[in-house]
Amino acid sequence: MRRYLKFIILTLVAAAVLWWFGRGLDWASVRAAIGRSDWRLIALAILIVWTTYFVRALRWRALLAPLTESSLRELFAATTVGFSAVFLIGRTGEVVRPTFLPLRDPRVRPSAAFVTIGVERIYDMVAVVVLFAVNLIWFRPPGGSDAVAAYARVREAGVVLLVAAAAGIFALLIFRRYSRQVIEWCEAKLTRAPRLLKRAGGLLTHLLEQVAGALGVLVSARALALTVGLTALLWGIIAVANWLVLRAFGLPFGATETLFVLGWALVGSLVPTPGGAAGAFHAATAAGLIFLGIPRDEAAAISIVLHLVVFAPALVFGLYYFLQSDVSLERLRNLASSDARDEQRRDETGATLARRASAQT
Repeated sequence: MRRYLKFIILTLVAAAVLWWFGRGLDWASVRAAIGRSDWRLIALAILIVWTTYFVRALRWRALLAPLTESSLRELFAATTVGFSAVFLIGRTGEVVRPTFLPLRDPRVRPSAAFVTIGVERIYDMVAVVVLFAVNLIWFRPPGGSDAVAAYARVREAGVVLLVAAAAGIFALLIFRRYSRQVIEWCEAKLTRAPRLLKRAGGLLTHLLEQVAGALGVLVSARALALTVGLTALLWGIIAVANWLVLRAFGLPFGATETLFVLGWALVGSLVPTPGGAAGAFHAATAAGLIFLGIPRDEAAAISIVLHLVVFAPALVFGLYYFLQSDVSLERLRNLASSDARDEQRRDETGATLARRASAQT
């Protein structure tokens, strides 16, 4: 019930933001701007966005490698189904991807899929922050003193985000280095804990083990180079797709302006409203374009097309793989219970070893 209530609330938020975004627009001008756009460039942008799902699948396989083997085909299927869910129901649909993969590839446990998705989000967050913050070094704002003052605040925020990202990476490296000690300390504290607390602690230590294993890519030079390289390739492709859409509307933007608009769009995409951050994405993207001197109606037209280009292409593959798969609540329950049994066996093994060690001492 709570899940449905949350979805209803987010849908109402999306509707409110879309209303706020659309009020005062001259929709005839918006339609005219869309009609004047070069649909050949937009079609090319869609083709390019499709390649990002393959690159994401390659990176996901590299992140899973320290934990388990995986099939590139099934990773691609899960990626497209997951991004289709994001487009349809918003950011809450991100749980579909790590849930769907174990149904297609039994070698991948749900815990490993979820942990690696978390690591993937870290990669993407750092990539976006670095792109946006570094781009601000060369970016020159248009307009007079008011634009310069607003840009100064944006630049300060970019620097703060860059420092925060660097601190986060450092913290992860420290955890990866001392993860064994941290996990052993947690297990020792849980030895004499009540059964319920011990059960919850067992889940926590198992999660920490999975995180530490997934973070193995951060200490393996080869794996780190591979995942960082794939992340750079991914966001380079996304930037090119955004640039093509901007060029389709006749905007003479280069790399710095494109990355500036991309940064605004990504901020909007973080809002977990249905329809792929509908409303928030449009408003944030249009705000970035208006800052660059684009008229409001044209900025709205560009944000509408860009939203569809970025989020909608996953549906082509996602619906195919979803309909092809034998997905049912029963299979999901069996998968969850299987994972729970594995967790219980690990807890019982750990408790037995602890008792033996205690008896020996």
